[in-house]
Amino acid sequence: MKVAVSGFKGKMGHEVVKTVLREKDMELVAVLDKKPDEKNINELVEFNQLDVPVYRELTDLIKEKKPECVVDFTEPSVAYSHAKTIIEAGVRAVIGTTGFKPEQIEELSALSSQKKIGSLIAPNFAVGAVLMMQFAEKAAKYFPNVEIIELHHDNKLDAPSGTAIKTAEMMAKAREAINQGAKEEQETIQGARGAEYEGMRIHSVRLPGLVAHQEVIFGAEGQGLTLRHDSYDRLSFMSGVALAIRETANYETLVYGLENIL
Repeated sequence: MKVAVSGFKGKMGHEVVKTVLREKDMELVAVLDKKPDEKNINELVEFNQLDVPVYRELTDLIKEKKPECVVDFTEPSVAYSHAKTIIEAGVRAVIGTTGFKPEQIEELSALSSQKKIGSLIAPNFAVGAVLMMQFAEKAAKYFPNVEIIELHHDNKLDAPSGTAIKTAEMMAKAREAINQGAKEEQETIQGARGAEYEGMRIHSVRLPGLVAHQEVIFGAEGQGLTLRHDSYDRLSFMSGVALAIRETANYETLVYGLENIL
């Protein structure tokens, strides 16, 4: 399976490259970097045994190397355009970049269906995180009072995280819509209560040393329930990425969320 990686110099992209190289049924045919300092990936010390070209333009990469799947871990500012370019070219897209707007996901889904191309946008590729979201959806039916605290490294560009948004969306399907807290509640410092989604509150923490962590805290009379997932290393996401690369070949539309292909 011919795979290309966009954003290969980032910490996540770096791990994706190593994952594709490890998988026996995958071949790394190219990588993408908008401002490359090198023309071949073997110019980087850790990849000096590889003969894999570095492209600056996604369209050139697709045209010349003809990958079957492009994995994108870049930035929110370019992720949508990348996904659209990949799908329009008839190539499967596996997108781990977060920050997509609902209307962008809808448009990409329609394009994938039109092209009959399987693709995936996943806020989180860690199986444990996906299970945490599913458990939260189930619990929300019985515990409608809930808040999300998501914690990430201080270089993350979007807040709240895609995982937190996806979790809130899933819980909103099962949860009775209520506004939490006292009716007369006032923030003496703006933003103290976090972002609001369907009456739920989402809080974002950004600190060096963190990778990706999330708590979903439920409260009810006389009891509480806390669900937490921790990714201590970016390796935690890689089994999900490999699964997505393989499984999108079995679809003819875009899938939003790794839980839908597990």
